[in-house]
Amino acid sequence: MTQDIHLAFAHPSERSAATSTDDPLDRISVRDHVVDVEIGAFQAERGTTQRVCFNIVVEVTPLTGPIDDDVDRILSYDRITEAVSLELAAERLNLLETLAERVADRILLEPQAMRAFIRIEKLDRGPYALGVEIVRSRALGSVDEVAEVAPHPIIVFLSNTAITSDRLTRWIDELEQTGDPVIFCVGSADQPAPQSKAPAAQRRIDLLAIEQNAWVLAGFDHRCVVVETMTELDWSMKNNQMSVWAPSKIILDAVDGPDTPASDAFALSQWFAHHIHAQKMMIIDTATGPIRSIALMPSEEGRQD
Repeated sequence: MTQDIHLAFAHPSERSAATSTDDPLDRISVRDHVVDVEIGAFQAERGTTQRVCFNIVVEVTPLTGPIDDDVDRILSYDRITEAVSLELAAERLNLLETLAERVADRILLEPQAMRAFIRIEKLDRGPYALGVEIVRSRALGSVDEVAEVAPHPIIVFLSNTAITSDRLTRWIDELEQTGDPVIFCVGSADQPAPQSKAPAAQRRIDLLAIEQNAWVLAGFDHRCVVVETMTELDWSMKNNQMSVWAPSKIILDAVDGPDTPASDAFALSQWFAHHIHAQKMMIIDTATGPIRSIALMPSEEGRQD
C-alpha cells in the first residue's frame, strides 16, 4: 500500500485510486451513511445508541459486454447498505474493528466484489470522529463463514374478478398481517391482446399485456408496487414491500425460462414461484370460491388445502 502520508486520512475512494494496479477495477461507493446503533465496550455505551458513519468503497470486476442500463448486471448500492444492516442486526458488538471485518466479509461474498475499503466512525463520543478503516480483498476475507438466508415469499395469483372485487383491500390487509413477503401475479386484461404472426413478437406482446394489468392492480392499492428485476424483488422482500410481478425481463433473461406460452399467465406464475423458491402459492378468484393455497416448498410439495 502507498506510503504517502497525505492519504492517511483521505476518503476510501482516494485510497482505492492510489493503490490501483495497471489493470484497474471499477469502483462503487456509499458515502456518509449514518446509522443509530448501540455499540461500544464502555459501560456508558450500553443501553443507548450513538451515530455511526459508514464510508465504503468496493472495487468490482468490470462488466463484459454492454451494461444495457440493467440493474441486475451490476452490484447494487443496496447490497452494500444491506451488508451494514445485516451485521448490525446480527448481534451487539463492542468493537468497530469487528463490525468492519464482518461488513467487508459480507460484501466480498458478492461475485463482482474484489476489494472493500471500509471506514466506520463514531460521531457522538466527543467533538471529533473516532473510527477505524480497513481494506480487505476476496483472497483475505473468510467469507465462507457468512451465510445469508434468502427470503421465501408467498406468490398470490389474482384473477381479474379478484382485482376488481370490493374485497381486494381486505385480502391485501390479511396478507400484510402474515409478516411474510408477498408477490402478486396477474394475467392479462379481459380484452384480447394484439396478434402477431411472429412467435417471438407475440411472446413479448403477451408478456406486456400481463404487465399492463399489473399496473391496473397497482392503481387499486398503493401497497402494490410493480417490479421487474430480481434486484428490485430482492430489496422489496427484505423491506416488507408488497410487489406485483412484471414478468418480461425475468422471463426473457432466464437461462432456464418457462416453455409455456406467455398467454398462460397462471403457468408463468407457477414457474416464477419455483424460480424464486416461494414457500407457497395462493390463488384468489372470486368466481371459484374461497382462496386456494398450493404448497411449493420441498417439505410440503404436493399438498393442497
